[in-house]
Amino acid sequence: MALKDYPLRFQLANELHARPSPSVSCPGQAVYLAIKQPNQAAKRDRDLDRAHLLALLDRFGAQHPGPEATHFFGKLGRFHLKWESHTEFVTYTAFLENGADRPFDPSAWDVFPEDWLDDAPGNRITSAHIRYVDAPEDEAEIGERLANWFAPESLAASQVLDGAAIIAGDFRIDSAGHMRFAVFTSPETGARRVGRIVQRICEIETYKTMSMLGFPRARAISRRMGEIDPALSKLVGDMTGDLHKPDETLRELLKAAAELEQLQSESAFRFGATGAYEALVNQRIEALREERFEGRQTFGELMMRRFDPAMRTVKSTEARLLTMTDRAIRAGDLLRTRVDVDRSAQNQQLLESMDRRSDLQLRLQKTVEGLSIVAISYYAVSLVSYLLKPLSGPLGWSESALTALAVPPVVLVVWLVVRSIRRAIEK
Repeated sequence: MALKDYPLRFQLANELHARPSPSVSCPGQAVYLAIKQPNQAAKRDRDLDRAHLLALLDRFGAQHPGPEATHFFGKLGRFHLKWESHTEFVTYTAFLENGADRPFDPSAWDVFPEDWLDDAPGNRITSAHIRYVDAPEDEAEIGERLANWFAPESLAASQVLDGAAIIAGDFRIDSAGHMRFAVFTSPETGARRVGRIVQRICEIETYKTMSMLGFPRARAISRRMGEIDPALSKLVGDMTGDLHKPDETLRELLKAAAELEQLQSESAFRFGATGAYEALVNQRIEALREERFEGRQTFGELMMRRFDPAMRTVKSTEARLLTMTDRAIRAGDLLRTRVDVDRSAQNQQLLESMDRRSDLQLRLQKTVEGLSIVAISYYAVSLVSYLLKPLSGPLGWSESALTALAVPPVVLVVWLVVRSIRRAIEK
């Protein structure tokens, strides 16, 4: 077709097939390792993770994946390696085509060289040893194996995918430092379905662990909120009475609001990731379509009893943090409004006082103005009297009479001049 493809068309289509499930045959075992860089932020140095992968591939002369690849699957010596790069971590899964005479033999981890593990750009967030074998005809034999391999008080076992397999695990770290899981497959179960089951178990364990990262953060934040809450309640309670130092109370409220906002900012990514990982755990367990095996608890029931309470704690802490932050901000706004109203009242009183002072000043000014007219008129009459002295003889009037006649017009002229000057200044 003579149509131009959208630039991302092939990338978007291939994304659906970026992480294919492995094809494994029974009996066998898989060793799974998830590495996370120490910082809690989403951003990490992916170049270090890629260099670590290439160092392992070069030991076996394997072909390198593409520069932007987030997935690799290939044969390395006597095992197959599956590598995946996720947002916060990378995973390595080695599939060995043998069941090993000794169940969960730690020697299986020799596929990862010790010096290569020492150079890992991060820390192990989880690791698992998964054993998948053909299911014996007698289910009682499966029960005996589970009793020998796992801790009975936390063992979860169930039939999955309409009887295609029986999975089991106790989600405890064994003496070698790994989680243990067992898969007993029916004869009709294909290699790809077994691979999908193994991959689902790895995903459940990893996403469960990653989601639990929010739990310690929630507990730490809860302790700090427990310290802030009484102080915040006291500040809000003080607002109902007469505040002697409203500015100081407002500063304390803003300080509490700023600290809560900082806690919320620092925990936003971790709490958001916890919710996303929790949803993935529940979705992966639901996809297994579990059925009870010999009356034991299923993976879903184990998560409901031991995993969900931690997730509810994280959610309640996040909700409480949001509520306290909003409460502190609202209290600050109310107190700020109250301070503004008080200041407005003070400003109103100040303006009234200024008006009174202005009125007094105006009266004083008018009084001074009247006195000024008198003083200026006095000096003006004195000058005019000197001018009228020569006329007293010819007119036959005395000097005093002429001076007396000159006083009214002089005062009138001075008054008119002063009034014109005042009007000009007022304009």
